[in-house]
Amino acid sequence: MEKPIIGKCSQQLWLVIFVLFVLCFVLSCFDYSTMMGAKNEVTFLFNQPNPLVILENETSSATNQSIKDPFVGTQSNLDPCLGRYIYVHDLPSRFNYDFLENCQTVTRGTSFNMCPYMVNSGIGAEIENTQGVLSEKNWFSTNQFLLEVIFHNKMKKYQCLTNDSSQASAIFVPFYAGLDASQFLWSPNISVRDSSAQDLLRWLAEKPEWKKMSGRDHFFVAGRISWDFRRQTDESSDWGSKLRFLPESQNMTMLSVEASSWKNDFAIPYPTDFHPSKDREVFEWQKQMKTQNRSYLFTFAGAPRPDLTNSLRGVAIEQCRSSRACKFIDCSSDGSKCDNPVNLMRVFQSSVYCLQPPGDSYTRRSIFDSILAGCIPVFFHPGTAYAQYLWHFPSNGTEYSVYIPVRDMKVWKGNVEKILLGISKEKEMAMREEVIGLIPRIIYADPRSRLETFEDAFDLAVKGVLERVEGVRRVIREGGDPGVGFAEADDYKYTFTEWERFE
Repeated sequence: MEKPIIGKCSQQLWLVIFVLFVLCFVLSCFDYSTMMGAKNEVTFLFNQPNPLVILENETSSATNQSIKDPFVGTQSNLDPCLGRYIYVHDLPSRFNYDFLENCQTVTRGTSFNMCPYMVNSGIGAEIENTQGVLSEKNWFSTNQFLLEVIFHNKMKKYQCLTNDSSQASAIFVPFYAGLDASQFLWSPNISVRDSSAQDLLRWLAEKPEWKKMSGRDHFFVAGRISWDFRRQTDESSDWGSKLRFLPESQNMTMLSVEASSWKNDFAIPYPTDFHPSKDREVFEWQKQMKTQNRSYLFTFAGAPRPDLTNSLRGVAIEQCRSSRACKFIDCSSDGSKCDNPVNLMRVFQSSVYCLQPPGDSYTRRSIFDSILAGCIPVFFHPGTAYAQYLWHFPSNGTEYSVYIPVRDMKVWKGNVEKILLGISKEKEMAMREEVIGLIPRIIYADPRSRLETFEDAFDLAVKGVLERVEGVRRVIREGGDPGVGFAEADDYKYTFTEWERFE
């Protein structure tokens, strides 16, 4: 007799249900552990040291680096200072701070007293009587020769300083080269002129930081034109020191208010008297410059040079004086005082164009004073701006300035007023807008504070140095010679043919 079919099927059905239940339980546990493992894996990637960070710190890339996580597909900043770290040498005080304590010796050989300008971290005393021309609490009596002091004090506020030189992307040498040179520029003893520079370089060459790249990651700042440090002979009648021709110095980068034609010199803006401490102060000043009533077509501020025959400066003064559309500010000892920024800025703010002919050298502080006033600069030589401030000015000079090339004063017959009258109103307005937009880039914010959104002249200079040093490291990584082209002379840098595209 056969067994009932129903009982047999019932047993098989329960067996199938049991097996399915076990399988579902196992699969659910597997899925949960997988998800937990994925989460733990992502957390591990963010929390654990990434070997790429160490590699980039060693190579010191000149730009901020970020790494894309393959799991989440977004970029996460690992270190905002990566590639931006700067190590500052702690120099013996004779190379910097002693000049501040003994400020009366800085201009030895002259009657000029630098001591009053040393206050407020090198930006000078606050200008109290602004006469409604300047904004309040952010204008100071600043001496252009104190750029190295201002730069050093701003470096103390730099966000990416490091005490570990092995992490540094660049090494700053706070040598007050300009103040040192000022002591002995008029001395007939060239050994005295060169002694501090030689001592400094011996000190640096013995440091482990120097040996890493033979000094090619080192830089310093000078508040004088670079030609003051490039005496080419040992004749006492030759001007300046030979700091920049000493072997170790040739491996360093120098930032100064005017660069030479050598490739290891870079120009950064002259310090103006405007040193804002907040971004709001910059915005307000820019807004004020946009609404000025400019009654003069053009202006020239400077002193005559009667000893210079056929000088462009002399022609500029002559044409300005003979034009009703021009305002001449006489900066000679018997003329109106140009040391007071109220006098200068009042006229610059009332002018459409400001003439900037070369003076004792290619460049002038007046370039930056005029830009600060929203006055469009007029250049006559490429060495005055276009070949100089490569990190701070647009590459296309016609965006913010007028270029009237004067190759030979003996044959030049141009009329500045007619040339400026020929510029359309639309072009003028576009240039002024560009000029006012440049203001944050050419000022040095108060060293005792730091701007939040703007990059000032200091920030752009540091960025330029970091990019330059990273370029040297790239050559080394590729097996090249880092010395090739680093300190060579560029004989065409200041020639007119190099800048014909602006004509």
